[in-house]
Formats: sequence, structure tokens, C-alpha cells
Amino acid sequence: MIPENMNAGVQPLDTLMESHGMKNHDLVAAAPEMFLTHKEVAKARKGRQLTAHSQRRILTAFNAALKSRELPAMKVDGIFNYRGR
Repeated sequence: MIPENMNAGVQPLDTLMESHGMKNHDLVAAAPEMFLTHKEVAKARKGRQLTAHSQRRILTAFNAALKSRELPAMKVDGIFNYRGR
């Protein structure tokens, strides 16, 4: 459940990205056909409320970045602790 201020707190995505040495740009560069912005990735990491579509776009980019590092793919509930609307 998202608090009224639309902030769910720091997401597991942030911890995973830090543990793999990834920056926001790594996700943006991993999926150029999706037109993902640095601002969207920053919002996702901080826990600002995203739509389900935006969460899937972040997930796709994150998995593409993991694939380039030969790491296993994740699911939405593995990188976000809430469901987008």
C-alpha cells in the first residue's frame, strides 16, 4: 500500500543496483528502444509511485542490464515492494 504522499520508501531495486555497481545510466543504456529516462529510474529507486507499465519498463531495462553482466533475471516483486496502478 502506498502512503498518501506517494512515496513507498527506498526500493529493493536501489539495493540491487548498488550491489551490482549499477548507476541509473546503466538501465537507461540497457534498453534504448524503451526511451527510459534517468528521472524515471531515480523515481523508481526512491520509491515514488509508478504505474504498473512504468514498473515493467524499469524491470525490462534492469533485466537487460543484468543479462549483459550474465546475471539471472528478476521479477517485478523482486525489485519493487508495491504494485503500480
